[in-house]
Amino acid sequence: MNRRKFIKNCGIGLGIAMTSPYWLETLLANPSKNVTGKNLISSYFGFSKEEIQKLLLIALSKGGDFSEFFFEYSQSNSVAMEEGLIKRSSEVISLGVGIRVIKNNNYGYAFSNELTFESIKNAALTAATIATGNSKVKTVNLEEQQVKKTYYDLQSPVTDLELTQKIEMIRNAHDAALKYDNKIKKVSASLADEMQYVTIANSDGLLISDIRPQCRLVVSATAQKGDVFGTGRANAGGRIGFDFYKQNTSPQELGKKAAEEAIILLDARNAPAGEMPVVLDKKQSGVMIHEAVGHPFEADFIWKKTSTIHDKLGQTIASPLVTIYEDGTIPGYRGSMNIDDEGMLTEKTLMMEKGKVVGFINDKISANALGHKRNAHGRRETYQHVPIPRMTNTVLAKGDTPPEEIIESVKKGFYAVSYQGGMVEGTGKFTFSLSLGYLIENGKITAPLKNATLIGTNTVILKDIDMVGNDMDFFLGTCGKSGQSVPVTAGTPTLRIKKMTVGGINS
Repeated sequence: MNRRKFIKNCGIGLGIAMTSPYWLETLLANPSKNVTGKNLISSYFGFSKEEIQKLLLIALSKGGDFSEFFFEYSQSNSVAMEEGLIKRSSEVISLGVGIRVIKNNNYGYAFSNELTFESIKNAALTAATIATGNSKVKTVNLEEQQVKKTYYDLQSPVTDLELTQKIEMIRNAHDAALKYDNKIKKVSASLADEMQYVTIANSDGLLISDIRPQCRLVVSATAQKGDVFGTGRANAGGRIGFDFYKQNTSPQELGKKAAEEAIILLDARNAPAGEMPVVLDKKQSGVMIHEAVGHPFEADFIWKKTSTIHDKLGQTIASPLVTIYEDGTIPGYRGSMNIDDEGMLTEKTLMMEKGKVVGFINDKISANALGHKRNAHGRRETYQHVPIPRMTNTVLAKGDTPPEEIIESVKKGFYAVSYQGGMVEGTGKFTFSLSLGYLIENGKITAPLKNATLIGTNTVILKDIDMVGNDMDFFLGTCGKSGQSVPVTAGTPTLRIKKMTVGGINS
């Protein structure tokens, strides 16, 4: 494959393992304090508007239609405890700029972690090889914009805590789980936090910055009774500050929650196999909405016709009880964003309304390819990655039915509570493994169940949803796609699927 064809099809990467002296002098002094998104490009990355304007034009010098810079500085920390001891602690600092040049619907991509004019110029010329000829863009006039509203808690960043304070948090979670019951034999707890600073500039004249916190506390507890083991998990976090763990969900509560599930699993029996009514609990079932329903709505799959619903816009493919939307503007949620990674202000995006497909989530390239209005879903893992259409907070809207009525409606069925993982094929077929479920008998939740798998096809399941609860809860996740991982949230009310295949231990 020749160089130009490789760039056209895949994008390219240029990494330089150096940092600018400016950054070393200005950013190492706890940058999360007393900072706003305004003027990040000059105060944090060391460039004037005029210099960025020149570099954007250099990126277009070989005939590109559009050029874009994504500057990023991030500080990521983690600490983990097992068996009462701190086993791991890390701090990772990342700095660099990703440069994209678009010609028609193809792109060239390069990145550099040396923030000097010459290094960025060289990377820009590398990305520019996607194009040939003369660019129609002759001038770039950057106008700095501000985010309209901040959906994050920047008042008490977890990143600013001392290591001893973080250790106290995970120790509190660890000890609460261990003390819950003498059958709890093993506990692990971990805390991961990040503060990310980004500035996005492009040849359309956009210049905008954002400061993004992220934090997640995770607890796992394993119980033992004879030769039977059960493991429960709990986690909480988002784009929140330290106050969240004092006012919303404490580390101790998370520890107890993980231990409680582990104890329940000791007495769980193997799930029955076969087709039956399935009720999805509100707490973690959002993972099914994200995986089995959300991904087919991402516009790169629509544009390339690899999604099962690429030709279903305007068609009714689900129960009239089903309305699904994306909303990156929910304050504090793990998938929330003030702007996407292309610099567009986030918004609520309706994907399915009363069973009808009404929209897809897109980035700049897929929106252009489809001729659709952009809706701020261009996301990337780091400056080393090109933006692609990704979910933020995906929600199946609540209905009118009290959850207890949904349970009472089932004579014999399965109640899905917590999940281990899942897999979705391009055809829409999926399997989800559960940690814990319950048997529903004569309208009551009875025996705890384990070793269950939910099997189905997304388009069939959407049609078979026949009751939707008036409650709601959210699942925190990390979504992988095209080699990139981004934080997401998915929400669902309690809902009933009139028939679904449950795979049991002997199925």
